[in-house]
Amino acid sequence: MAFEGLSGKLTSVFKKLRSKGRLSEKDVKDSMREVRLALLEADVNYKVAKDFTDKVTERAIGEEVMHSLTPAQMVIKIVNEELINLMGPSESRLNTASVLPTIIMMCGLQGSGKTTHSAKLAFVQKKKGHRPLLVACDIYRPAAIKQLQVVAEHAGVPIFEMGQENPVKIAKKAIQHAKDYGNDVVILDTAGRLHIDDALMEELQNIKKEVNPSEILLVVDAMTGQDAVNVAKSFNDLLEISGVILTKLDGDTRGGAALSVKKVTGKPIKFVGTGEKLANLEEFHPDRMASRILGMGDMLSLIEEAESNLDQQKAEQITNKLIKNKLDLNDLLDQMNQIKKMGSLKSILSKLPGISQKINDAEIDDRQVDRSCAIILSMTPKERQKPEIINASRKKRIASGCGLKVEDVNNLLRRFESMQKMMKQFSGRKGKHNFSRMGLFSGFGGLGKFKI
Repeated sequence: MAFEGLSGKLTSVFKKLRSKGRLSEKDVKDSMREVRLALLEADVNYKVAKDFTDKVTERAIGEEVMHSLTPAQMVIKIVNEELINLMGPSESRLNTASVLPTIIMMCGLQGSGKTTHSAKLAFVQKKKGHRPLLVACDIYRPAAIKQLQVVAEHAGVPIFEMGQENPVKIAKKAIQHAKDYGNDVVILDTAGRLHIDDALMEELQNIKKEVNPSEILLVVDAMTGQDAVNVAKSFNDLLEISGVILTKLDGDTRGGAALSVKKVTGKPIKFVGTGEKLANLEEFHPDRMASRILGMGDMLSLIEEAESNLDQQKAEQITNKLIKNKLDLNDLLDQMNQIKKMGSLKSILSKLPGISQKINDAEIDDRQVDRSCAIILSMTPKERQKPEIINASRKKRIASGCGLKVEDVNNLLRRFESMQKMMKQFSGRKGKHNFSRMGLFSGFGGLGKFKI
């Protein structure tokens, strides 16, 4: 996940501060020197890293902090606040047009994920009750229109295309089409290039001039680090973008782009791509991202993802079964399938306070979820309802059916048995909320080497 290296280094710095009790000015300056190095290693812009640590140092050596009973905690609080200011200070929502439709122009270099994230944005808008229309304005890249058609179909969103017509003409016709058919959001998937050139920018400027979009969102690949920031600055200088979508923030990225882009361009990050699925597009919240960077988790985003992706009716049924202590392996299978909709285990666990600091070196194996599902699917309906009837010969048959070992079947059954024992301890207590939370995360126990 993004920021793993930075988060680990910051945690180490703060651990040293906590061990000192009272802090001297030298302690603070030495710590900020380490923080600056950590930021630079995370590919944060040099000037941004220097300005950040200078601000923290100035505030941290003030009388209020130095004479505090918990100066280390005060320094962490200041770092958190400055991180929020660096990336925000508050979330920036999409601009909406006073006269519909709202026009969103997507731009970026080839390979940044522009077409896919156009569909993701359309999917998000559709879930909010809007009627988005995707428009194919990239007439140059081979199969670009076909790709947009495919992702639009997956998102359940209509597409407007005119083949190899002039992109400016396509955009104007699409807006008229949206007015005629009641589409209140129009998302223009414009052409990209392998690098910024005059032809690309002239075309984008012409589209902007003709359709006057409410939003010009630049899609940049977070994996490219400082290059992403440089691209954002170039596009902003020539096109005056209104915001940024950072893609691949779930990958092995150091996170420097997320920390630098607002300071360098003056334009906010509005969304971040956190996976390959259409639902893996999050609104960017600077305070939540700062919390993740400092290893404090992000429960609000996790709750929102759960509400968005989990089947509420099934969750209610599982809650009722938990209260009555009647959970079976069919329910465990449902749990794991729903959890998979929320993304990788590592992504989910990184948002849990306390746990997020432990998973840097932990081995989280998402394939274990698939293996567990395969084991349950290899059982008969009766075995899923009454796992206690599964004897040695049945275990052998189940293992053979899913291509795993008898040991794997035993591990799953032991985890399920432990979960049932835990449920018995709470079966007499009131409060469905507690049970629903336990139901959601009980399937995590023993997945991979990391246990909660």
